[in-house]
Amino acid sequence: MAIRKPHDLIIVNGVALPPPVRGFEIISTQAVDAGRNANGAVIGQLVGRRMWKLNNIQFNGLDAESWATIQALFAPFYVPVTFTGTDNQRHTIMMYPSDLTGQPFQLNGVSYDIYESCKFNLIDCGWD
Repeated sequence: MAIRKPHDLIIVNGVALPPPVRGFEIISTQAVDAGRNANGAVIGQLVGRRMWKLNNIQFNGLDAESWATIQALFAPFYVPVTFTGTDNQRHTIMMYPSDLTGQPFQLNGVSYDIYESCKFNLIDCGWD
């Protein structure tokens, strides 16, 4: 099993990742500076820009070398990521990885040869 062909849907630190499996989510949020008034009406104002999270990025059947290559893309921790948002527009923003998880499938001595699934999230740093 090997990493699937790269695709331009998600580009991390200049490297195109393969398309993630089903279950990938694109989350966008907008911060507000206040809550509600005594009548329950929203009185807050928007703060900053829309924030993004690429959630449940998952690849199945990766060999150990491919998983290590993907993880190495995050060596600087804060990395430029280009992706298509829920607004169907391309965005390039600084993001950081969260919850890198590898589920081993095949063991070779004391190291892994193949992972059943490898997944992580990318979270918007909020920098403009």
